[in-house]
Amino acid sequence: MHIAVAHYPEGAGHATRMLAVARELEARGATVSLAGGGPGKRFVDLLGYDEYVPTPVDYVGDYQGSGGLVETLTGSVPASARRVHDLYRWLQRESPDRLVTDDMFAAMAAPLAGVPCYVTTHNAPGFYDDAVERAGAAALTSYQRGVARDFYYPTVWPRSSDDPDGVTRVPPLALDVDATVVGDPDVVVVPSTYSTALDESVARLRDDGRDVTLVGGDDWEPVASMLPTLRAADLVLCPGYSTVMEAAVAGTPCLIYPFTSEQRGVARLASRATGFRTVTSPDEVERAARDPPDPPVYENGAGRVAAGVLDG
Repeated sequence: MHIAVAHYPEGAGHATRMLAVARELEARGATVSLAGGGPGKRFVDLLGYDEYVPTPVDYVGDYQGSGGLVETLTGSVPASARRVHDLYRWLQRESPDRLVTDDMFAAMAAPLAGVPCYVTTHNAPGFYDDAVERAGAAALTSYQRGVARDFYYPTVWPRSSDDPDGVTRVPPLALDVDATVVGDPDVVVVPSTYSTALDESVARLRDDGRDVTLVGGDDWEPVASMLPTLRAADLVLCPGYSTVMEAAVAGTPCLIYPFTSEQRGVARLASRATGFRTVTSPDEVERAARDPPDPPVYENGAGRVAAGVLDG
């Protein structure tokens, strides 16, 4: 069976979680074709895949940046139409049996190309306090539930009233491949595309005698998967949900330092689960690192998603 796998281009984590599903599909005998682009393409390249790169979009950067709604309407909105068109043409060329994606635009292109669609994303309107973001997430969730044969919802938190209806809950998704453990990690700090204020937290931790491995820092060595390094660590500090999911599968306590509205929503829910705590300042990081949460215990949900897609 030939499965198309498309990931959203905002942040590297979208690529790693979909690569986790792609590799599980291959382990079950499927062939895969990849599309997505964005910061996560480096992981695609490190694992030796070729990937189609459609028109990029950056709703978070446009809306939460200085341009706000105006920049979103003049930047991301027209780029979205081009991305749908690009993905439609890609699906026509590849002619896959099915598509699995966390990219809303791939989910829009699939019906146009006549390809059965499976969605896997944690995004939900309950994360957002901003009315525009909440309305947009509600519309997209409703659309994707309607168009998808199944909607896989990867979570680390207990069932919540913020979870959307009509979805299939699965464990967190993590890319688990052989990779070098970087350094001798104690605290691993994993910034996201939109995090801007982790440097002081890193300095505080080092002043407190902690050995900090900063992903993307001067001494960082690119690796195909973060999971081996996170498994070897005593603590993880991150803003983004992909690293939260990887920490969950690694069994390593995690401090979530959110910067975007989606990250704040995830942190609010994830902090209800064992293994996670929300921090919002370097002072809180320093205190929480001295008394971290208990280790989380989760299975990797990538196999469940792959099996569901193949079983139809």
